[in-house]
Amino acid sequence: MVIPPPIKPPRIMKFLKPYVLKMHFTNKFVNAQVIHSPTATVASAVSSQEKTLRSTMESTRDVAAAAMIGKILGERLLLKDIPAVTVFLKRDQKYHGKVKAVIDSLREAGIKLL
Repeated sequence: MVIPPPIKPPRIMKFLKPYVLKMHFTNKFVNAQVIHSPTATVASAVSSQEKTLRSTMESTRDVAAAAMIGKILGERLLLKDIPAVTVFLKRDQKYHGKVKAVIDSLREAGIKLL
């Protein structure tokens, strides 16, 4: 049984930022997804584990792979008419290295970051 997320009143929804960027880095792969927080669904996602991307990358875990993931995610968001996302970094994530590569390539793709 799937429990739907609670419905928030419109006066609260006006101030929420609906699309949130989440990134996850493992020792082998880079994953990024944008979540629509009011409905708790994934709007778009990219991973260096995807079969089509693995063959084009030299490495699936370095900064260049993270930049490519951000670029592809930005293109997919623009196709779905999502012009802006909010970035929430985890406590251990700093704006440096792979995180910076993903965020900068999203910005270069034309996504506004809030």
